[in-house]
Amino acid sequence: MPEKEVLLTGDGIKRLEDELHLLKSVKRREIADRIRTAIDFGDISENSEYEEAKNEQAFVEGRIITLEKMLRHARIIDTSEVPPDTVGVGSTVLLKDQDTGEDIEYTIVGSAEADPADYKISNESPVGNALVGKKVGTVVVVKVPAGTLKYQIADIRI
Repeated sequence: MPEKEVLLTGDGIKRLEDELHLLKSVKRREIADRIRTAIDFGDISENSEYEEAKNEQAFVEGRIITLEKMLRHARIIDTSEVPPDTVGVGSTVLLKDQDTGEDIEYTIVGSAEADPADYKISNESPVGNALVGKKVGTVVVVKVPAGTLKYQIADIRI
């Protein structure tokens, strides 16, 4: 089964590369030191420090595998391919909530980079998917678990 392409911005790929470097060069060494120290305590069958270090090691190794896979299948988003008047991956979109009148701004990113707390939403999310391909002035209606959202696209920036 072919692997899914991972869309990333230039900043997103840099963050993943930095995290991978940190895990491989610093975290692995720290965990190995903790394991050695725990083994020096003696019987590892009832050694909580050893168990914690081994669990963290498994988590870190799993994250390294995930990051390497994501980077192997990464495609950097070329915002020059997206018309400036159309929402695409890499666009920052100013929306006006049609029910509350509030303005909200999202940047559309690939799923690997999504961080709703930082107003970065995936192009695969309900709102992101509804926005992609639309132009300023368009009203989009999105069904979400909490109900229905209605936004008008007020501005698009790359």
